[in-house]
Amino acid sequence: MAFALLGQSMVRAAETPTAPEIIQKAVARGQQDQQGSIPDFIYRKMTVTEELDATGKVKLHREKLYEVSYRDGLSHSQLLQVNGHAPSDSDLKQQSDNEMSVRQLTGESRQGKGDNRENFLTADLAARFDFTLIGTTNLNGRTAYQISFQPKNPQLPVRHLVDRLLNELSGTLWIDTEEFEVARAEVSLRSEVNLLGGIIGSLKKLTYTLERTRVADGVWFSTLANGDFLGRKLLDATHIKTKSQSIHFHRLAMNGGTDLAEN
Repeated sequence: MAFALLGQSMVRAAETPTAPEIIQKAVARGQQDQQGSIPDFIYRKMTVTEELDATGKVKLHREKLYEVSYRDGLSHSQLLQVNGHAPSDSDLKQQSDNEMSVRQLTGESRQGKGDNRENFLTADLAARFDFTLIGTTNLNGRTAYQISFQPKNPQLPVRHLVDRLLNELSGTLWIDTEEFEVARAEVSLRSEVNLLGGIIGSLKKLTYTLERTRVADGVWFSTLANGDFLGRKLLDATHIKTKSQSIHFHRLAMNGGTDLAEN
């Protein structure tokens, strides 16, 4: 009897993949999605950005509504409203400037061809961290691997500004056990990060939570995100909170129309 129980335990252990194996499968799944395995979708995304003063009171509140189309593995965003009104020329310019800043931060040279926000767990990103399997858990009615991560030691070289930030991030990922899609991510900053030697500013605190939803068979999208950022911009202290929610997912039909997704 004891040998039988031991044998069953060894089989279960052998069937459980290691954290690196799970991450490798998740990266491969993301690469597969980028190659057009996910059908084209269109949806609405609402974002709220609040800037707080030193006492924690909101001094600037901005709401934006986007229409996002996902085609051939890339996302394309169109700004529809700012605080309930059609965007002004300055709003559109600010969006363009923000997109350019992100490309400069990440070293991305592509412009006007969409972004790969749904495939953030790339091989290059995964290579910067060590992963540890905590166990499995139930998340939104599905089983997920819970995996912690932290930067490699010694830290990898800094080629772009974003690498300096990545070298100080740690957190937890929840990865679906059946489809190896990231279902949830929690990220935090371990220590302060200076930008360009502290001349431009610094980031003292960062907490970020991302939830992704299975909107159809094998199709996952980021649906809810919350961020809290505390730092310094030039000589001024900055505290910003962000929230985004994506809703009304419709699959783009072959004839150019739309079909309602499951969620």
